[in-house]
Amino acid sequence: MDSELTALAASGATTLVSLMVTDSWTHARELLHRFLSRRDPDNPTITDMDALRARLLAPQPTGHPYGARDTIEELDAYLRHLLEARVFSGADLRTLLTSLQRIQSEAAPSIAVRNNINGGVQHGPVIQAGQVTGLTLHNPAPAHHRAEP
Repeated sequence: MDSELTALAASGATTLVSLMVTDSWTHARELLHRFLSRRDPDNPTITDMDALRARLLAPQPTGHPYGARDTIEELDAYLRHLLEARVFSGADLRTLLTSLQRIQSEAAPSIAVRNNINGGVQHGPVIQAGQVTGLTLHNPAPAHHRAEP
């Protein structure tokens, strides 16, 4: 498989996993179901995808080895298999990926951030936060003021 298709499969897997953990999964799931059903009506993939999503969303005990990286690897292998088996073409996967990325971008909130600093000249870092607790900042003395050991 050429590098472009490999990259396309990897991008598709990453996009699917990022959608699985959002409320946009329902829309993405339907799109994926329609896409795969046209090529293989008896394909159990959507059930498998739901199982992967449930595993991703389930509370994980500390140190549990399964996570998003494993899911991405599974989906990447699955998409590469479909390409190699010619269930669909690179162009088909590109079209699906474009649609999934559109769903992903529509779900991302558009937030405008505007920060203003008032009250004079600041000669150091400025930290803006809603609430900061338990913070300790250390400002070492400049090199010319440090005592030699």
